[in-house]
Amino acid sequence: MEIAEFADEFGPEKVLEVYDSETGMKGFVVIDNTALGPAKGGIRMTASVDVKEVFRLARAMTWKTALAGLPFGGGKSGIIFEPKDAGKKQDFVEAFARAIKPVCPSLYVAAPDINTSEREMEIFAEANGEFNSTTGKPADYCSEIGGKKACGLPHELGSTGYGVSYSTQVALKHAGIDVNGATIAIEGFGNVGSFAFQELEKAGAKIVAVSDSKGALYNPDGLKFKEIEAVKKETGSVINGNGEKIAGEKIFELDVDVLIPAALPDVINKSNMDKVKARVIVEAANIPIPLDVEEELSKGVLIVPDFVANAGGVISSYVEYIGESVDFMRKLVKEKLEKNTEEVLSEAKKLGISPREAGMKIAVERVKKAMEKRKFESLHKRR
Repeated sequence: MEIAEFADEFGPEKVLEVYDSETGMKGFVVIDNTALGPAKGGIRMTASVDVKEVFRLARAMTWKTALAGLPFGGGKSGIIFEPKDAGKKQDFVEAFARAIKPVCPSLYVAAPDINTSEREMEIFAEANGEFNSTTGKPADYCSEIGGKKACGLPHELGSTGYGVSYSTQVALKHAGIDVNGATIAIEGFGNVGSFAFQELEKAGAKIVAVSDSKGALYNPDGLKFKEIEAVKKETGSVINGNGEKIAGEKIFELDVDVLIPAALPDVINKSNMDKVKARVIVEAANIPIPLDVEEELSKGVLIVPDFVANAGGVISSYVEYIGESVDFMRKLVKEKLEKNTEEVLSEAKKLGISPREAGMKIAVERVKKAMEKRKFESLHKRR
């Protein structure tokens, strides 16, 4: 694919395609924009991953990091990983890390994505030779940064779900709903949904429904996190908890104050958008609503877009990058999610536009300003 097909004033700045003859590894990195800092984005390992897909993900990271107020740009990478290559996973990651060493971490900082975890991030860092070439490393994988001990902050610490809970509380305030007793339905009880459940329960909200791949559980009197966590561990599904078992897709039709899609993409779409009764939707998953559907729903529902609500993960990555602690991460995630959600929703209300449009406006302005500053500094150095 020709880069000209998707290049614009923001990027991509670099597209690297790499190949290792010994292992057969084929991969690529898209460094979209580094005006605010090194490009940040995960390593995706699938059979179908291609440059265009990786570019779109890199561009999404450009806006997400800008809106989060982090000194990162946007990037992403991919390794073509067929089922027949399962036994070569470590070899592929090592070969990829060595191949892109010239740009890590000066221009690109990796992270986990589909089919990569904290284990692969440790392998990547070792092969790359730079501790900060990636984030999302294991908590017991440590080094020294700036004279102090720094360790990995794996995504399993729940930074994304933790942030979603604070974004939700700001959205409730904008909707005029008291968090105490606010009814909430959460699609997904994985790393994101479970932490959002736990934190919102602590804040006084009533979680009335939760789902996983087996279906959904609904109880208008409210569900308890500890009970659902135990049921999931003991039986393999949340649907065996105390409540009514319903089809998974029915969770999007419940009459609740807040709906949090926290698992799959495109779950609220043209086929069910007219059945949505929630007053607020907080997008914890990436692209849980197609953009045209989201635009239509935004006319009557307050929607916090994904790149605002789920930025806790990349904020945690930044904390790991600068060698700070878990406590520091939680403090920064809370601070930034509250501030950024407030800024986006206030801007949307002031201008009479959707929160997504407001978020994009803020992010684009920040990137443009950084690009102009970089251009000015470059010209000044030449003189």
